[in-house]
Amino acid sequence: MTSSLFKKLPFRCMMEIGKKELVRRVTVKYPLYILAGIMFIAFVLAGCTISEEEATSEATAAAEHIFHYETDIDTNYKIDKNSIYIPAHLKVESSDDSNIILVDGSQTYIAFNNLIEPAESELNFNAAATEDALVLESFADENHFGYIRILPDEGEGYEMQIGAGGAKITTFTTKGKMAADAEELMKLAKSIVDKD
Repeated sequence: MTSSLFKKLPFRCMMEIGKKELVRRVTVKYPLYILAGIMFIAFVLAGCTISEEEATSEATAAAEHIFHYETDIDTNYKIDKNSIYIPAHLKVESSDDSNIILVDGSQTYIAFNNLIEPAESELNFNAAATEDALVLESFADENHFGYIRILPDEGEGYEMQIGAGGAKITTFTTKGKMAADAEELMKLAKSIVDKD
């Protein structure tokens, strides 16, 4: 019977009934959607944030993994007596016998190599020791010595220094990029000392 009633009503009248019903439904459900959306966003953001302890732990694990398990790192850039692996996204800003300055947008990486120091040298590690370090961990095998040091920056960032033998690379990073930067820096450092 209802369908026959709608057939007799003019189309405009049916639209008015539909609008009122739509307004009633939206008015009742809309606050629930907003609340559900806010709760979802809060849940996602809470899951995406990482604590400083988690970030430094993941960075240390990444550096140690590359140190122990990444054996042959092919070099792709030659400067004087050194060869180094440089990821494609990094650009060489300047270089000399012992230093290379790399950039990726606003992030700068400074690589230093002491040609006199052997691959098992602890000189840079000992020089990096400071009470302010959040992390100062070393790694060793029969032919190499490496380390990671993470210091808090004055802002919300962190200074990361990774070394292997006489090579050390320093950059400023964030909690979100810390593990990826640690992995790349250890690859850079190992590529220098493995090819010397």
